[in-house]
Amino acid sequence: MKSKSLSALLSALLFIGTSCGEDKFNKPEFVNPDGGTGTVETPKPGKIYSWEQERKGILDYTDMVLFYGGGRQRYIANWDEDRISSYVTYTDEKGNETWFFDAFLFLEFADYGTGSSMVTYATGYTDPSTGKILNSATKADWQRLADYYFTHNHNLDELDKTVGKAAGRLGAPKTKRRVVITIPEPIKTRNTSVAGSPSTYWGKLDDATLDFSKSEDRVKACCWYIDYIRALFNDRAYRNIELAGFYWISEKATESQDILAPVSEYLHGLNYSFNWIPFFTAAGYDQWKKWGFDYAFYQPNYFFKADNESSDTLSGRLDEACEQGLKAGMGMEMEFDDNALASFGTNCRAYKLRNYMKAFRRHKVWDNCRLAYYQGNNTVHSLKTSTREEDKALYHEFGNVVTSRPYRSK
Repeated sequence: MKSKSLSALLSALLFIGTSCGEDKFNKPEFVNPDGGTGTVETPKPGKIYSWEQERKGILDYTDMVLFYGGGRQRYIANWDEDRISSYVTYTDEKGNETWFFDAFLFLEFADYGTGSSMVTYATGYTDPSTGKILNSATKADWQRLADYYFTHNHNLDELDKTVGKAAGRLGAPKTKRRVVITIPEPIKTRNTSVAGSPSTYWGKLDDATLDFSKSEDRVKACCWYIDYIRALFNDRAYRNIELAGFYWISEKATESQDILAPVSEYLHGLNYSFNWIPFFTAAGYDQWKKWGFDYAFYQPNYFFKADNESSDTLSGRLDEACEQGLKAGMGMEMEFDDNALASFGTNCRAYKLRNYMKAFRRHKVWDNCRLAYYQGNNTVHSLKTSTREEDKALYHEFGNVVTSRPYRSK
């Protein structure tokens, strides 16, 4: 049950011509990693863009690939045209080219390493060099992450250009390619591992310091971020991609149950989807509809398990995950990373990626479910461009399955 104060906040935030969390500083400057600068105006109350007004409802998509970036640990590994082209279209062994993924999730969970802010965008992430919990990201960190996605000549810019070039060869797809952007988690204190850590660390909106011990203020921060992303997207005037939804970065609902519903309702008022990818048996995974998510994808977490299964064994974990996810009415996540490459020799986990494909076929996931694809960094591109025949074979096996499955947009 919502508190009276939260219900009051909802009335103010829901779409009745209202924008939440407006910052008095209406034209923040952003600096891109490539040295470019620009300004963008965050929406004032009642600001709805023309491309949003034309939307009839929440947009659909069936095959969403994850693009990690924005943390200093991989900040320079931008998504340029060479990488992105490997995800926009697939060309089979006979040279036939077709559209590949229809949605692209841009996300990051932390910023650490040399030159970073040493912060986390979700509860619980640590500095790998020390094992200590990272400080929670501030408003400035959130803004820097958003700006990264809109870096000139990388990321969304290059996705738009690459889709446009592909459309010149294939004809326009049935729909524009969809983009989903991460919402950082408004973590309750500056550092969750430090007793007495302050809850007023994030920053100001409307000249008032937000206090993340209050649900209302955590919701305000999320809505400000949503509006800032919308403003950046409007500023770019992309032709071939469209902002379809937002993603909740925390993979469990434990720390955010009190704010998910109002964030969801704000997004729904603007016809944006709310997306979630909880880990295997995460708290609240089977209550995703209750939290207000539109599309939820269940993680089997099988690829990362250390086991001794042979290449022709179908994992019991995959069966269990498919049964649980399907029972909860969820989509599924396919998981792999560069350990699938043949260069890992006896430690190569290519067989695990094939086991996902077998299990998804066995449980008719290919036929009936939306899918998200976790690939570590840019493993699909690595498989495609590898000189090893084993990698090329795996790439085509995967590409053929994805592009031919029945439950799929065009």
